[in-house]
Amino acid sequence: MSLYSKWAKKKQTETGRILALIPAGMLFLYLLPLAITNGAASIDRQFGLPDLDLGTINHILGGILMVLGFSFALWSIYDQFSRAGGTPLPMLPTQKLLVGGPFRYCRNPMTLGTVTAYLGIAVHAGTIAGIGIALCFGTLLVLYLKLLEEKELAERFGEAYLRYKREVPFIIPRLPRRH
Repeated sequence: MSLYSKWAKKKQTETGRILALIPAGMLFLYLLPLAITNGAASIDRQFGLPDLDLGTINHILGGILMVLGFSFALWSIYDQFSRAGGTPLPMLPTQKLLVGGPFRYCRNPMTLGTVTAYLGIAVHAGTIAGIGIALCFGTLLVLYLKLLEEKELAERFGEAYLRYKREVPFIIPRLPRRH
């Protein structure tokens, strides 16, 4: 039995899950966006990269990407918390397999949303290094999902997860079919 499966067997209180999400929220909603805006601009200057200055387009496109991305990511976190008794944190995993809500469009809506939002922040800030940071972050998340999380979900949820994995795309959404 993997460490993830052991963590999943422990029932967590709602208060405990909220308290665990606070530092994660600070990291993903404040510190990483701050690094993309301020840190990336510094990297751009250090390496002489040009500004990604498209005028108003930066603000419109960046704003759209941020709103869509954060909405999708927060929707998936809300579902993990409210419908599946868990969190996105590996040590406080969901108690049920989520296949509805944002998880009907792709298996990793939180990753898709977060990377989209971070790309929006980088576009809004007009920083090429910020786009690179967002894409590197996304690559690391995808590696984690492919190398660890998918195996853990197959171990915990068995055939139900394997069927879901066959039917729902990994990260690029597909609109649900109407029957």
